[in-house]
Amino acid sequence: MNTLYAGIDLHSNNNVLVIIDGSNMVVYEKRLKNELAAVLAALAPYGPNLAGVVVESTFNWYWLVDGLEAAGYTVHLANTGAIQQYSGLKHGDDASDARWLALMLRLGILPEAYIYPADLRPVRDLLRKRTFLVRQRTANILSIQNLVTRNTARSISADDVERLTPEKVAELGLPEYVVLALKASLVMTTCGTEQIKALEKAACARVRLTENFQNLTTVDGIGTILGLTIMLETGNIERFPSVGHYASYARCVDGARISNGKKKGKVNTKNGNPYLSWAFSEAANHCIRFNPDAARFYQRKMAKCHMMVARRALAHKLARACYYILRDGVAFDSDKTFGGK
Repeated sequence: MNTLYAGIDLHSNNNVLVIIDGSNMVVYEKRLKNELAAVLAALAPYGPNLAGVVVESTFNWYWLVDGLEAAGYTVHLANTGAIQQYSGLKHGDDASDARWLALMLRLGILPEAYIYPADLRPVRDLLRKRTFLVRQRTANILSIQNLVTRNTARSISADDVERLTPEKVAELGLPEYVVLALKASLVMTTCGTEQIKALEKAACARVRLTENFQNLTTVDGIGTILGLTIMLETGNIERFPSVGHYASYARCVDGARISNGKKKGKVNTKNGNPYLSWAFSEAANHCIRFNPDAARFYQRKMAKCHMMVARRALAHKLARACYYILRDGVAFDSDKTFGGK
């Protein structure tokens, strides 16, 4: 039998498996339940001749990729954002999508996504949950500040919110239902703080910054948690062929199409890793406070553009610096990053 190539178009509750041979003829095509046993049973008769199995990178690929790899198959995770079919295709369905995945593998033109190591994936996702809780906690703090300012014309700092107690809330002299709303946000803030600390403790107990990634903490503004986040979201730095690829993956590069010196449109600026983007934004916020060179760079940018643009420019600088820190195994050099004083 010829060498075979399999493509799986994965959905939330089912998948379509298509297997083609070296002449693009379909030898198997069927919609299956999202059950590992069903997929393995369908692949079993063709296993010895399968050059590889392509799985569409969707939100729920973990179970399938891990199961196929454990069964000994060569698995490729397709980068769906980089895949384009013929634009004149008159009819497309799940089967044609799966065939296209298999065909790209046969032709050697499959855009592949990174299959993150399964042993570290749960810790990475734990820190992603921490990021989610931090945002929720911030939203509740802002809600408390807005409630106080709207009803008393007085501002309250985030530190003062942290020190609020139900007794102190009663002393603010707010209407009954405003107090009820404020206490609800306060409970959520307190609970969020406790859960964030619990997740941090669990993550730190499971992993440590590797020797190469320990250099990240030499960057002003990057501590243990941000360092772990950057380490786990980056993975193997060698998968990025250049600093530009890494900065783009961290969403620190503006997306645009330029022709003859004129802007012709935008690309999808959300391509990349949102958690890595958040980590470098947080690092930029702290770096401004602790690094004079970063503060001067930020002020120069602020004189020419909006505050958020200036902060993203600083995040871009730090992302590029971290790429070289990780690639070359060196400590942070402020002069090289910001061009000296």
